[in-house]
Amino acid sequence: MNEYMIFWLIVLIVAIVVEMVSLGLTSIWFAGGAVVAVLAAALNLPLFVQIILFLAVSLLLLAFTRPMAVRYFNRERIKTNVESLVGRQAIVISEIDNLQGIGQVTVGGQEWSARGYAEEARIPVGAVVRVNAVSGVKLIVSEESPVKEV
Repeated sequence: MNEYMIFWLIVLIVAIVVEMVSLGLTSIWFAGGAVVAVLAAALNLPLFVQIILFLAVSLLLLAFTRPMAVRYFNRERIKTNVESLVGRQAIVISEIDNLQGIGQVTVGGQEWSARGYAEEARIPVGAVVRVNAVSGVKLIVSEESPVKEV
């Protein structure tokens, strides 16, 4: 076994250990690159070829398999805290005026600063709004259309 093989095996082991500790899909891609580099070292390819193969395989794995893996592992993820507010209804308790930078809503029993989704938004007290997004500590809301009686 040559010294380059030993080096790439160490890189492989470190990448696997880091992945096992973090469980965040952070370094498993480099483990794949290290496997290819170990094979290149076993074939006595020059060091620069080993490095290029390591980087190319790692980046290809990262680019093409990470999005699928993240989607697969985050399927059952439950939205928490602020994420869970998006899409919910809120009631305006202090007029929302984007030009003055004022406004508050209550959602889920909590008071939040709010801005209207439209740039020139003015939403009166008592209006029912929908939370579109969260920006910093402010909810971005839009007024819901009133239900028309038939």
